[in-house]
Amino acid sequence: MLMGCTAGDRKTPERHEQQPTDTIYTEQKAMAVYAYQPERALAIIDSAEVVGNLSQPRADFLRMRIYSQTQKGEVMDSLLGRSRFEATRAIGERLLQNDAVTTDFGMQQNVLEALFCTARQQKDTESGLRWARQLVDVCHRQGAKTEVLRNEAEIGTFLCYMGQKEQGFSKLDSVLALLDGQRRFNELDALIIASKRKMDVLANEGRYLETLPLAQRIIDRLDDYEQHPDIYHDGTYREPQDSADRADYIQFYRSQAQGRMTAAYAVLGQQQSMEEVYQQIERTVRDATAREHLSRYHALEQDTLRREAEGRSQLMTLVAVISISALLIVLAFAGFMMFQRRSIERKNRILVREITEAIEYKKYKRMYEELLSAKEPHAAPRPAAGDGGDISAMTDVELFRHIDSLITGERLFLDPHFDRQTLVDRLQVSKERIGAAIAQGSSHDRLSDYIQKLRLEYSAQLLVGQPELTVKQVAQQSGFSSSPYFCTRFRQYFGVSPSDFRQDSRMNVYPYERANV
Repeated sequence: MLMGCTAGDRKTPERHEQQPTDTIYTEQKAMAVYAYQPERALAIIDSAEVVGNLSQPRADFLRMRIYSQTQKGEVMDSLLGRSRFEATRAIGERLLQNDAVTTDFGMQQNVLEALFCTARQQKDTESGLRWARQLVDVCHRQGAKTEVLRNEAEIGTFLCYMGQKEQGFSKLDSVLALLDGQRRFNELDALIIASKRKMDVLANEGRYLETLPLAQRIIDRLDDYEQHPDIYHDGTYREPQDSADRADYIQFYRSQAQGRMTAAYAVLGQQQSMEEVYQQIERTVRDATAREHLSRYHALEQDTLRREAEGRSQLMTLVAVISISALLIVLAFAGFMMFQRRSIERKNRILVREITEAIEYKKYKRMYEELLSAKEPHAAPRPAAGDGGDISAMTDVELFRHIDSLITGERLFLDPHFDRQTLVDRLQVSKERIGAAIAQGSSHDRLSDYIQKLRLEYSAQLLVGQPELTVKQVAQQSGFSSSPYFCTRFRQYFGVSPSDFRQDSRMNVYPYERANV
């Protein structure tokens, strides 16, 4: 219900003296690796404090960030011998009593935001509300009006979840009214986060109709930002650094808003509106994917040109320094392979998110269509297998819907021996009639293709929802008789192996979400 941190990495001026650039014991070196090598980052910070590159309060604050924001949470818990969140809170509360911190409002804000982030991740509403109120006070002292509003929205959200709904909604509405219409990026970002918070509270109460104008407002403001980025430019640290980052930012929050609208329309039973929004999401995803491929191509092209230039400059000294050149080549190749690996991992995470969302959407769309069909007053009842219904009078499309309902409702596709003859025996129709129904009523030419699609989508849900199952067990439970055959078909259908799909689904956290949600 409550997760993530309000603010990202605040770029405050350094409070310690800059050291010569040849030392590895610096804040920059530590924070460059903390996400996936927390133990290495902590070792660098310890050494930097010992040699005087970092003050003790600054070093403690960086330890807080590593504990609360690393992607290797289990490694951090094991290293500390206790919960990393408990360690974060202990350090933060100690820092708030430090004289160097109490006289530095910027440092206070950083510490309070780390504590607030930890409280959200632990779903500790009371502590989160306390830190948010202190943040508002500190931001007031610094004259940071937008940051005040951002944290006021968090307070309103906490109040709603604590049962003080009238006061909470009043505060959220006040924040949204003050932020709306301002064409600066920091205010736009705060408006989006405040709108999302209010939508979360409304959805939690089942008030989906009221979420629609909020989601539409986010989309409208992002459209305006996309058309007039220069007007919104304010130089704040949250603002995307270039056009590619800006496009990713817009696509990320636009897709979120469209997804919320789709969910609301589905609950409200407005199928046409739901499908229109879903089509917009599909177009957005296709555009973003194309842009991602183009950006990756340009990056690889520039990297290739740079390497060629470096090769020409090193050619003159290759004979004299052959050993050094060989080492440089090895390091360059390792760097290139790391770049390639990270690019593939990012692509896989995006692909896994799109696949998971598509499967969930198909599931809810099927449920909605069945519910809609059941509520139609003049709809003829669909005959079930074996109940004497006049299947011969059905059109091919109606027969396919009946077959689809039978196969999915009873999960017949999970039987490895299920085939067309099973349906012939069950429905007492010819093989040719079943083939015609599949061809006319679905996007598949053969029954086997349709069954395979159901098995693959079911296996994807097992991979994510039941991590204790092996890939072989997932294949067996999904109706595949052979694990290698399952892996081959899974890669052909989803573009990624079952193991990578499961791994990437666990790491599927978007950078903007880590910073703002």
